[in-house]
Amino acid sequence: QLEGMVEFIGLLKVTLKKGTNLAVRDMMTSDPYVKLTLGQQVKKTNSNSWRVNGYFIADLFYQTVQSTVKKSNLNPVWNEELMLSVPHDYGSVKLQVFDYDTFSADDIMGEAGIDIQPLITSAMAFGDPEMFGDMQIGKWLKSHDNALIEDSIINISDGKVKQEVHIKLQNVESGELELEVEWLSLES
Repeated sequence: QLEGMVEFIGLLKVTLKKGTNLAVRDMMTSDPYVKLTLGQQVKKTNSNSWRVNGYFIADLFYQTVQSTVKKSNLNPVWNEELMLSVPHDYGSVKLQVFDYDTFSADDIMGEAGIDIQPLITSAMAFGDPEMFGDMQIGKWLKSHDNALIEDSIINISDGKVKQEVHIKLQNVESGELELEVEWLSLES
């Protein structure tokens, strides 16, 4: 394996549907946008070094994608697709909502982690989803350890592996997001 190369196993297509009852960060409203970050799972071996697949590395792979800003809207509808490349040693997707500010730093409006492991494990167990009819193939269960409002069902639908995710934003006074996550495998 080439040093510094990141091997991808698939793509995550996240359809950001809508936000509900988002936090006020300007006078009476907010200008929200969503940022998604996906990085490589790493094992910290001591205070100064990171280890991935037995190698010490200085630069960790991560990528960030961002939605459009919805001006003056606490209940925004995005219906916007965001794509993330998924590395072999993936971690959770970090979701953050910000209030866009022109003349100062953007204010945080909540965050949540999205565990993509159940989606990817279910998808890989079934292989080519086009060979199956519509059916439930997995589930990410709501628990006190995650931000899910309800269990998140993983389905094969129209030959695609998809998951509806409804989350309550964390570390903020209010706000929920609805999104759909679709797995696109790069491995045959």
